[in-house]
Amino acid sequence: MILAESPRRQRVTKLVNWGHWFALVNIAIALTIASVFIFASPLPDTVLGTAYLIANWLGHISFMTFFGFVIFVLPLCYLVNDPRTIKASASVIAAVGLALLAFDALLYNRTGFHISISSATLIKNEAQPMNQFTLQDWGFLGLLFIVWLGFQLILANAIWKRIARLQQHHIGTPVSSFFVLCFVSSHAIHVWADAQLYQPIIQQDNMFPLSYPATAKTTMSRYGLLDLARYEERKQLQFDPDIHKVRYPVNPVYCSVDKSKNLTLIVQTDAAPMPDLSAFDLRATDRYFSTASSMQGLVMTTLFGVPEIYEETLESKTPLMVALPAALGMPVSITTDEALPGSELEQFRTPKGEATRGLHIAFLTADEIGAYVNSDLLASHSVIIAGGFDPKAGDDEGTLYSNLPLQKGLSSTEDLAPTVLGALGCSAPIWYYATGQDLLAPKRNWFVSTSGEKVLVFQDNKRIEVLSNGSYEITDIETGHRSNEKLNVDLLSRAIKHLTRFSTAQ
Repeated sequence: MILAESPRRQRVTKLVNWGHWFALVNIAIALTIASVFIFASPLPDTVLGTAYLIANWLGHISFMTFFGFVIFVLPLCYLVNDPRTIKASASVIAAVGLALLAFDALLYNRTGFHISISSATLIKNEAQPMNQFTLQDWGFLGLLFIVWLGFQLILANAIWKRIARLQQHHIGTPVSSFFVLCFVSSHAIHVWADAQLYQPIIQQDNMFPLSYPATAKTTMSRYGLLDLARYEERKQLQFDPDIHKVRYPVNPVYCSVDKSKNLTLIVQTDAAPMPDLSAFDLRATDRYFSTASSMQGLVMTTLFGVPEIYEETLESKTPLMVALPAALGMPVSITTDEALPGSELEQFRTPKGEATRGLHIAFLTADEIGAYVNSDLLASHSVIIAGGFDPKAGDDEGTLYSNLPLQKGLSSTEDLAPTVLGALGCSAPIWYYATGQDLLAPKRNWFVSTSGEKVLVFQDNKRIEVLSNGSYEITDIETGHRSNEKLNVDLLSRAIKHLTRFSTAQ
């Protein structure tokens, strides 16, 4: 006796087949969107690194999309009887999921981190321009989503009507096998790369959202396949504090300066207490950090507005804070006993004495600052005084004094150059030439710098120190005590991307 399938079983079978084809088409769309992550990251320069990138892209994105289908859509095929309800629900789920993927791609392209709970604060900061959206702007975004949802509904119905014809192609098994092969092979390659510290592959770890590449250090060590001690030694050698190829500035800078202004920037060069400046009408701004580990690093960081990690590679460059005003006809002078980076800067050197017209930059000890600052200087010059440099501490906290309206908050030596140019009237994008920000109108509540071979990230009341071996320590700035807070990987990723954007390897 031949028993035919029940109508419900036939309907469920058709819905499941439809769901697989619907998922396959959306995998292709997701792969297209995810290509943004690839172009927003440094591409590997080896064949194996490129092969891993392609396998990881195809395997991870397809797995992530199909997993969403299994979790959210497949159960509906068995629980809901109405195909229209299932198609509508699946379309909404696909539209929302792909919209989130697109937003994450744009966020990664802009900041270098993905959507996550730990990045909520950073996302809020990045989304500040959205506070200025008008009702018309929100309506336009809503209309875009409705159009996208309509496309998903049309796609779902088109596949439903052609499901019998599509089933005749029998490509499901080869395609799914290909994606599974990519997924498995990418994780297998990463296990080897992690054990060998193969950077062209390891540097891709944070490229895609919800990506957790497989590692096997503990298991391999247990069975004698990996020497953890040698692994850590090799890992320490992976950090190279020298960036050998840089582009400074990253884009041409065009702006004007007010040549009638006089501005003096004074940077303290010793750890002695700052002289009493209470007799002058200066605004004191705390939580200023000088992160340079040497006097030469302090000079370079001040003039260029970038951390001392770039010290050697920028020796042949002229800092924009000096070159731009001089090119526009403003008098520029520098007072220091130290060697200036680059021979071209020597023409701006002046002996210690009275402040000169235009822009004057002076590197002085605490005693020299006390003798240099007087009422005549403050009457004719805008003045910024940065105290707190201590080469023994490496990242000592100091104070900024100024008769300019500097905003309170975290600041560093890298902020001095953008602040000076901003005070002189230059409105060019700061990220073209510096890692700091204009303290007259700061945009970030964090900054990243370096001290020797350490990467330092400051946010709110926390100081994150990342050593060359990859270990890190979080410290409370006020108390100086070590914090047990979880590392904000998204903030660190964004900070590193911000720090290294002058490197031509990016």
